[in-house]
Amino acid sequence: VPSRRRRSDGLRLGLHSLPSPTDLTMPHRSPLVSFRFATAPLGTSRRGRMAMGIGSLMLAMLLAAGSVAQDEPTSSDSAPPAATATEPAPSTPGDAAAADSSAADSGTPETPTAEASATDTPATAAAAATPAADWYAQVDSAFKVYLLDPLNYVLFNSFGSEYLFGRKIPFVVAWLLVAACFLTLRMSFVNLRYFWHAIRLTKGDYDDKNDVGEVSHFQALASALSATVGLGNIAGVALAVGAGGPGAIFWMVLIGLLGMTSKFTECTLGQLYRKVNHDGTITGGAMHYLRDGLKEKGLGALGSFLAILFSILCILASFGGGNSYQVGQSLDVIREAAPILQEGQHPVIYGLIMAFLAGLVIIGGIKSIGRVASIIVPFMCVAYVGMALYILITNAAEVPQAFATIFTNAWSMKAGLGGLLGGMVLGIQRAVFSNQAGTGSAAIAHSAAKTDEPVSEGIVALLEPFIDTVLVCTMTGLVVVIAGGTWTPNEQLASLKIGQETTITVQNETGATSEVAQMVDSDYVHAQPLGTWENEAYGPLVAQRAGSSVTMAAVTGPKGLPFFRYILYGAVVLFAFSTIISWSYYGERCWTSLFGQGSSMVYKILFLVFTVLGSIVTKGNILDFSDTLILGMSFPNLLGLYILSGRVKRELDTYGDKLKRGEIKPNA
Repeated sequence: VPSRRRRSDGLRLGLHSLPSPTDLTMPHRSPLVSFRFATAPLGTSRRGRMAMGIGSLMLAMLLAAGSVAQDEPTSSDSAPPAATATEPAPSTPGDAAAADSSAADSGTPETPTAEASATDTPATAAAAATPAADWYAQVDSAFKVYLLDPLNYVLFNSFGSEYLFGRKIPFVVAWLLVAACFLTLRMSFVNLRYFWHAIRLTKGDYDDKNDVGEVSHFQALASALSATVGLGNIAGVALAVGAGGPGAIFWMVLIGLLGMTSKFTECTLGQLYRKVNHDGTITGGAMHYLRDGLKEKGLGALGSFLAILFSILCILASFGGGNSYQVGQSLDVIREAAPILQEGQHPVIYGLIMAFLAGLVIIGGIKSIGRVASIIVPFMCVAYVGMALYILITNAAEVPQAFATIFTNAWSMKAGLGGLLGGMVLGIQRAVFSNQAGTGSAAIAHSAAKTDEPVSEGIVALLEPFIDTVLVCTMTGLVVVIAGGTWTPNEQLASLKIGQETTITVQNETGATSEVAQMVDSDYVHAQPLGTWENEAYGPLVAQRAGSSVTMAAVTGPKGLPFFRYILYGAVVLFAFSTIISWSYYGERCWTSLFGQGSSMVYKILFLVFTVLGSIVTKGNILDFSDTLILGMSFPNLLGLYILSGRVKRELDTYGDKLKRGEIKPNA
């Protein structure tokens, strides 16, 4: 037992002088960090838990950074030839992202639909004249070296991937698709059988004000929807079409339908294992059912590990896809309306404004977020869907052909099985990023709903992927396709096997011309593996990953109306803001589950810092970071859903029997 004078402070971690990125190529055995362990067990106090968690996270990030830097080419012999060597260098950090022509990549370095270019560094691209622009480029470069690359290395290289018809299929994509199919069959197609009942529950027909909880069914749904109906619906769909062709929309809709059951399962578990605090607040989510649910199965150690892993991934995902990505993509759209926010000038102003407004809301917790979301979500959905409906109705004659284009392209064999599978992968990645089914995030919001029937909240939650992906994403995709364009599959790249050396044609920064490059390594080649979606209005924007700008061009072009741009301005900002405030709650719940309730202010400050960073870091790095973390959350969560699916099935059968016997009745 330690004495009072030597009370445990947990893990004491001291850093030597931080090396430069080039110095990180030293062997892993170099003493980057030193440790001194106290005599008492770690985690016995809040300070111990905080030190252990933060110290472990920093250690993993630093070691991974060293691994990535060590593996990267350090000489011209190992680096791939630049495909655009004859082109003038980009002038801004944003233009550097244009070299990433695989617009909807997953963020995994091993996947052909993605890339981790050794030559695409913002520092070399920032040939800007102002000190501010140079500082932005340095921040962006540090973001990639010290955060994005290590996360990719830790989360994806460890798992590897499989070859199928000459194309690597990321394990995370197969993991999500198989789980969604399994749960849909396991729950006997609950997504179809209880669809209308879900609508009645959301309307409040079964609400009881005396039930335990903090928010109503509708407010919980609005809070979760505000985290999913975001820029993934606007930018993500356009990026999927630009990189994978119109057929990617088909796969987005399919995974949306299957994901309804994944969402039902995780949100039911969120209610089953939630905790009511002494002050009446609710804490719940994947970190609770992973820990407590698996403990009931005699898997306590595994459950604790998965809960900690999920919490860490969710915290980081809240900084990326739930925060910085939303700021960056919305900034791209409103720059046209606010010239002061142009790249290289004062983009940080937008980040500061968003951080200030978000801070005002997130201080109030889930009740404040629920109130704001219940106002914003219906308004922005009606405005955005109404705008899309106008375009579809006024161009009704082209809608059948658009559907035909989407379906035939989804199953097209023109580019071989490799091309077909590539479009499928892109569609699934963008759908999961949009609706987050299987990642476990929504269970945090739905666990706070007022109900004494956990299954009822799971049924409400299954509406999310339908609204988010099946409805909103489909309408966005139809608008982009109807706006016009030509999809040209790249048969040469679709049939190319990894490791095969050949000369290939790639897009340059503008997306309008081509250069020739030699494939040296699949991780570094600048390539568009699937093909090109070309349109005079927005073809170059796809190459720059400016998905929101693609949608802007589609709705304000000949098929739309000029004033639609102002509706889209408002929709984009509201989509981004609502997603930010909801993800702040997700991340905070995971943070406090690791470090205690008293540390929540530390998280909120860090979260708002990343809000500002979203206006500085380039789109390519933000998209990779967002995909990596949100997809990574599915690893621990879906493993828990497999193990606990039997409990959910029994609860669902019991709930169905109660409905049949009339024990659960709507309000008079």
